[in-house]
Amino acid sequence: MKHIIIKVNHFFLLLSVVLTVFSCSSDGYEPDPEPIIPVNKVQASFEYTISETDAHVLLLDNTSEGETDFTSVWDFGLGNGTVNDAAGLEEVTYSEPGEYTIKLTVTNIAGKTEESKKIIVDENGICPNGICGSVSGEGLKGLATTFSVGMITRSSWVSGSSQHTDLLKQEFNNLTSEYEMKMNVMYPSEGNYDFSAADAIVNFAQANDMNVHGHALIWHNATPDWVTNFSGTDTEFETMVQDYITTVVTRYKGKVRSWDVVNEAIDDGSGNPLRSSVFKDRMGDDYIRKCFQWARDADPDVLLFYNDYNIAASSSKRAAIFDLVDDLGNLIDGVGAQMHISYNGPSAADIQSVADATVSRGLKLHFSELDIRANPDGDQSTLTNERATAQKAKYKEVVKIYNSIPLDNKFALTVWGLRDNESWLIEFWGNPDWPLLFDENYNKKQAYQGYVEGLQ
Repeated sequence: MKHIIIKVNHFFLLLSVVLTVFSCSSDGYEPDPEPIIPVNKVQASFEYTISETDAHVLLLDNTSEGETDFTSVWDFGLGNGTVNDAAGLEEVTYSEPGEYTIKLTVTNIAGKTEESKKIIVDENGICPNGICGSVSGEGLKGLATTFSVGMITRSSWVSGSSQHTDLLKQEFNNLTSEYEMKMNVMYPSEGNYDFSAADAIVNFAQANDMNVHGHALIWHNATPDWVTNFSGTDTEFETMVQDYITTVVTRYKGKVRSWDVVNEAIDDGSGNPLRSSVFKDRMGDDYIRKCFQWARDADPDVLLFYNDYNIAASSSKRAAIFDLVDDLGNLIDGVGAQMHISYNGPSAADIQSVADATVSRGLKLHFSELDIRANPDGDQSTLTNERATAQKAKYKEVVKIYNSIPLDNKFALTVWGLRDNESWLIEFWGNPDWPLLFDENYNKKQAYQGYVEGLQ
């Protein structure tokens, strides 16, 4: 009987365990509570544009985004309190000159955030990017008293009266043809020159007390097909190029202050040798010296430049360019350093290296093709205030470096395009961008103010 009692005791013990487990899984079981996920504040943000139909009207766009419900309240800075954000754009009129601070407050269950921006209004309306009117009454050329302020143009832009030409005359005193003073345009077929476009630009410059920088006599990317496929001997080819350079430079003697004799002859590859071109192939490695000599013979008083890109961004290419310059000796007057750069590079130190290398050789420096990409990575669909501010700082940096070189080494600083929508960069890179001093409506941008501050 003792043995049976033990088994019975085991049975009741097992039954107790089973009942305990069953009771834990019954309807009375309370699971652990769900974890509490913290709610973040919604960051207030907004953008604004000036109405195209009324310069006193500001269009405000609330761009705040959040994962929870939130409310938005505006203070338009007009002294009449706050209003709740409505759907769509807010249209606000600023009729009186002055400074106004616009504030957007966004609130959700986690708390409040704010963003504020300042606008300036003058008698003409809201000033784009806070820049009102002309800085000096004479534009950039009135502020840059020790060097020429350059801009590119086209014959079609200078052939009639327009806002474009008005701005050219107001702000700039040095013109460069964007593409119409290159070989493929001026010498389209053997024995037949076409100077109509070049003449229009030169005549406009003379009529408006501007200098002209000739760009460019020899460039591999602007070589007419008949030159590329020239059927004569190498000697005949060389004679043809000499005749071309002599004809062009002589025609504009006393009218064109300076020429880019050869453009972009240094290769980007390892060791930075001379770029392969029909001129190098038919005339030899010393073709650049020959071209400079012919230009010098045609006009002893004209300033002669070698022009190239990536001179700041690539130290090896910079070294190769200055080796070429050194070989030219007294045939060359200056270096054209293209400044197709971005808001985030190259560094100020690299740009300064270009200036130092030019100055140390006693040559003139031309920052020849300045534009500053605001969207190099294609991550922007509009020019944000943050990116515009960074671009402004880069313009200031470049101009300040140039303005700090000795007087004898100064020549010109040329911006490569007037309005953002006219920039070659948009088509070249396939991204939207806003690299210049003026927007498509001819309004000064923060970049313009950066140029001004670089002069101070």
